[in-house]
Amino acid sequence: MTVNSCRYHITTFGCQMNKADSERMAGILEKMGFEWVEHPDDASLILYNTCTIRDNAEQKVYSYLGRQAKRKQEQPDLILVVAGCVAQQEGERLLLRVPELDLVMGPQHTNRLEDLLEQVFSGSQVVATEPVHIMEDITKPRRDSEITAWVNVIYGCNERCTYCVVPNVRGVEQSRTPESIRAEMEELGRQGYKEVTLLGQNIDAYGRDLPGVTEDGRHRHTLTDLLYFVHDVPGIERIRFATSHPRYFTERLIRACAELPKVCEHFHIPFQSGDNEVLKAMARGYTHEKYRRIVHTIREYMPDAAISADAIVGFPGETEEQFENTLKLVEDVAFDQLNTAAYSPRPGTPAALWENQVSEDVKSDRLQRLNHLVATKAAERSLRYLNRVEEILVEDQNPKDSTQVMGRTRSNRLTFFPGKIAELKGKLVNVKITEARAFSLTGALEQ
Repeated sequence: MTVNSCRYHITTFGCQMNKADSERMAGILEKMGFEWVEHPDDASLILYNTCTIRDNAEQKVYSYLGRQAKRKQEQPDLILVVAGCVAQQEGERLLLRVPELDLVMGPQHTNRLEDLLEQVFSGSQVVATEPVHIMEDITKPRRDSEITAWVNVIYGCNERCTYCVVPNVRGVEQSRTPESIRAEMEELGRQGYKEVTLLGQNIDAYGRDLPGVTEDGRHRHTLTDLLYFVHDVPGIERIRFATSHPRYFTERLIRACAELPKVCEHFHIPFQSGDNEVLKAMARGYTHEKYRRIVHTIREYMPDAAISADAIVGFPGETEEQFENTLKLVEDVAFDQLNTAAYSPRPGTPAALWENQVSEDVKSDRLQRLNHLVATKAAERSLRYLNRVEEILVEDQNPKDSTQVMGRTRSNRLTFFPGKIAELKGKLVNVKITEARAFSLTGALEQ
């Protein structure tokens, strides 16, 4: 098979890290001469970049794979690749389940895609899940946006939360050097990108594995130091970062975000539960009091900052009273956005083996009650934007209304307003907010 005649399609499941990995793999495929197609049935190479955080995401992968495996029986030249966290977790077991697969590769092998495909082209069925030192990002990603971009700063996670598979599938923490991160951002600035989101599974751990200490004995490389180091990259107007861990979220970091004009006033800090006993069982390493102090400090420095988070309901052993502590935290903090999920037992995690599992009915009821409260509080938080003028970075046309464009406030609130995308794309504009919904705004361009 000649690569030049090849068309590829990537389907991405899961988190921002996966989206960033998919962009890098697309960049590698295009460098090899592959051409992107929108529909998987038109592709001669199909890559599923998978997520194993929730069971339903994993099952969806198997259902997609089953369809393409049937197609491969009629078109033996079709190349099927499973990358990401399910690949890392299942490894060779995936080949037993779907023998039509050509390549199974874990997240640490993203930058090795070309080498691994060369082995496939020479007739091998390849499984790459062994721990490796992640190679530097040398490939130009095929970015999904021309305005905003992800930049990985740390891979892996050293935490051991009892419900989470991430450390098993993404490996130990490996930080990129500040110089390589800045170089990637400078290239993005030259290409016309306006906003960068620095990414890490636990971004506050950035730099712990890099050598060097300061004269006062502090670690030389922290996320705070990195923000100061990359803040003045020409062309980049906005900087965001995710995902944070409350255990490592410092006042020094908050102060830096308040001081540095390009860093957006939006913080994504998962709390997972509002009950200390549940947090202890989850091995999160903080209390709800500490979490509240972080939020209080952020709002002292930046009263208008947006705070989003993740929460899990129905963790093994969670009582009604403990769940109500989560509701109380959400009531008190008033999040701008909250990603919620019912606990899903994951293979290889301690909590999956515990006998005190909560019933699906109770989980479903709690999730519904939490989501109702989240929407109510988010709608209340949104009202503060009414009649205000907000700076919006215009990203695209509104897919549901071609007379409108859309972008985000610095606090990450999606905003729609009338305008022509050809004139406004990539521009920072002032928009007077006329309508506020729970998770989005509508306004009009200020002349």
